[in-house]
This record gives sequence, structure tokens and C-alpha cells, in this order.
Amino acid sequence: MNKINYQIELDKIINSIDKSNPPRLFLHSCCAPCSSYTLEYLSNYFDITVYYFNPNISPKEEFDKRFAEQKRLIDSLPAKNPIKLVLGEYDYNDFLQIARGLENVAEGGERCFRCYRLRLESTARIAKEQGFDYFCTTLSISPLKNSQKINQIGYEVAQKYGIKWLPSDFKKREGYKRSIELSKEYNLYRQSFCGCVFSKENNNG
Repeated sequence: MNKINYQIELDKIINSIDKSNPPRLFLHSCCAPCSSYTLEYLSNYFDITVYYFNPNISPKEEFDKRFAEQKRLIDSLPAKNPIKLVLGEYDYNDFLQIARGLENVAEGGERCFRCYRLRLESTARIAKEQGFDYFCTTLSISPLKNSQKINQIGYEVAQKYGIKWLPSDFKKREGYKRSIELSKEYNLYRQSFCGCVFSKENNNG
């Protein structure tokens, strides 16, 4: 099966946007570094509310540290349209439940796909409830994340909740490189693992 270029799919949507009346986007973010380029880019076209919902992150101190960095970035980042921030509920058991039986699966496999879905389900549900035009995630900026799978799940969840998915592959057009530059510019904390205990073990192993 041929891979879809989701950056081109995003271009099509952006080109159709009325710049004088930006659509409302509910954007799931995993961390400040991954959101840096994404926000710099999308804030030119959308009225963005960032949703920090990551029950996969442990320990809680790590979750809190990343949220503080997310808030600091949004407070500091120049944006054409204002960016708001919402903190999602944290319950690590939600992640452990979807990871059950997959603890030994290699990083980047089915456990990660379930984690994508866990976070995108919550994002889509709230986006629908609160009348947003689109929902999306910053996850596709990472070279270690499967953008094809992220978008596949995004479209499935969009159909389930009746809300439009904003396709993306933010690593395209040197988006990941720009995120590293912005992380240095704003002196952002860049974690060495994705978030869950399994990714931490994988990184250390």
C-alpha cells in the first residue's frame, strides 16, 4: 500500500481556509518541544486550543514538568492567533489498562498505537462537545512516531465522534528540525523518552 503524504492533505485544507475567520482547532500535545513548530505553523491559520492529555507519562512529576514547559512555551511564543491551553485529567491507570498484555511489545508497535488512540479519542470527544471545527495532534512531528498510523486512527476516531480530523505529518518540510531550533531558542526541557515506563526502559536499554 502506498503511503499517503499527509502534509499535502493538510495543505489542501489550509488553502481552503478563510484567513479572516480562522477555524477552531483542538490540538492534542504530548510536550512543549513537539508543539513548538506545530504551533508556530498552525497558529497562522487556526484558532488553537492546546489539550495536554497524556496519561501515559510517568511518574506524575514528569507529567507536571512537561505541562509547565508547555504553558511556558505558549505564554512566550508569538502567534498570529491567540493560543489557549487546557489540562486534561491524569490517571496513569488509563494507560496501564490499554497497555495490558503488551508490556513486552517493542517500542513503536501495537502498545504505542493503542496509546495514540487513547489520547485521540479523548481529544475528539471534547472537540465535538465544545464545538471545535477540527482536532489534531502534535505526535506526527517525531521521526519515531508512525504518522501513517496516527492519521489512520485520527480518521477512524473522527468518524466515531462526528468531528473533522486535521491530517498532518509535521516532520515534513524540516518541521522536526525547526522544533529542535525552537527548543533551543526557548530553552525547553527535552525529555529523553516518550513518556511511559516502557519507553524509558527502551531508551535506557
